[in-house]
Amino acid sequence: MTDIGKRLLHGALGRRDFLQATGLGLAAPMLMGLPDFANAQEKVELTMWAWTPDTQVQADMFTKKFPNITVKVENVGQGAPHYVKLRNALQAGSGLPDLAQMEFNSLLSFRQLGALTDIGTDVSSTRDKFIDWTWKAVSDGDKVYGVPWDSGPMGVLYREDVFDAHKITPPDTWDAFAESAVKLAKDAPGTYLTDFGAADPGWVVALLWQAGWRPFHTEGTNIKIKLNDDVAKKWAAYWQKLLDAKAIDTKPVWTTEWFAGLDNGTYATWVTAAWAPILMQQSMKKSFGKWRAASLPQWKAGDKITANLGGSTIVVMNSCKHPKEAAMFAAFMGSDPDAARLWNTKQFLFPVLKELIDDKELMGHKYDFYGGQAVNEIFAASENQVDPSFEFAPFQDYVNQQIQDEFSAAIAGSGTLADAFDRLQDKVVSYAQDQGFTVS
Repeated sequence: MTDIGKRLLHGALGRRDFLQATGLGLAAPMLMGLPDFANAQEKVELTMWAWTPDTQVQADMFTKKFPNITVKVENVGQGAPHYVKLRNALQAGSGLPDLAQMEFNSLLSFRQLGALTDIGTDVSSTRDKFIDWTWKAVSDGDKVYGVPWDSGPMGVLYREDVFDAHKITPPDTWDAFAESAVKLAKDAPGTYLTDFGAADPGWVVALLWQAGWRPFHTEGTNIKIKLNDDVAKKWAAYWQKLLDAKAIDTKPVWTTEWFAGLDNGTYATWVTAAWAPILMQQSMKKSFGKWRAASLPQWKAGDKITANLGGSTIVVMNSCKHPKEAAMFAAFMGSDPDAARLWNTKQFLFPVLKELIDDKELMGHKYDFYGGQAVNEIFAASENQVDPSFEFAPFQDYVNQQIQDEFSAAIAGSGTLADAFDRLQDKVVSYAQDQGFTVS
């Protein structure tokens, strides 16, 4: 392991929230366009670490198709604990699984550690099945370091009853969003168009992604860092104006109080991702039938640019003794249409396959919770509008923690959001240098 890799191994981990749910019935397995090891005589046993619910069901579908390959799925922790255990096993040199669930924003970090197997030779035949940006996120030329599994294209969930009562229409631009926020706060004190999610750094990064923020570019041990650029400062000024006008709330997100605020109408929108509609449906009681979905507002009228919040991949660890069979399993889990359909209807992961995004029956399902609206159609359109040019840092977990800390400090009165970006730049540059990177 390189000196940089050893330093990164001990990096701080960011916060993550993930929907765990129960769901609908099973589908019969089908395998198309995958590498063929069906004639392998050797019995192969694989392990996979994943926190998604009931993942063993799809693993068993694979084994039914290929009886010589069995896969045991283990949940060693959701989000941060999962990554801690992976890093600890890497450091110890033992105890790693053959495969692991890994979020898009963590891929580069583990690549930098040399922990991931290049499975390009074995899975590239599935490339055209995936939404283009998701494949770009797991590949580097002909090298492929994971198979896309699920995603989080962004949109807006909003309370139609609150909008109608105050003559607000779903904003198509961020300027219109700001105008609506000011209007609602004035017309109905104590009611807000939204809550500013500073405590959720993934949300902050995703919205900056949509705005055109490109803070990192990494080539080996060389990294360009520009966290406080003009895009960041413009974005900061936009939200600072709303914060100063008290037109949006600043309560911590992902709390019982915050969920209650969505349910009781304190917050009229949730700017969020494709996994949120089911989460909301399972969490809200008072507001059944009152929510709707709309497209993400644009910075320039007429644009159709979105970003991704959440989502994960399946990677093969470099310690795996059967990388070809593991790659085959990863390809199945990500690209088999029946397994993927089951991800959507049972575990409620949003698809990354073109076939499912284009499936009018699946995406056109109407939800009573949303007044009969086919909300997936909004997020399916967003999936095809995600700008693929965004790069995460090779230590994104550290960056996310600093975003959370600095934005929370700014909201508490320590300067402005623009000041927070300046502090963030200084901290991240220093951290990158400490890890052995050459920063420009």
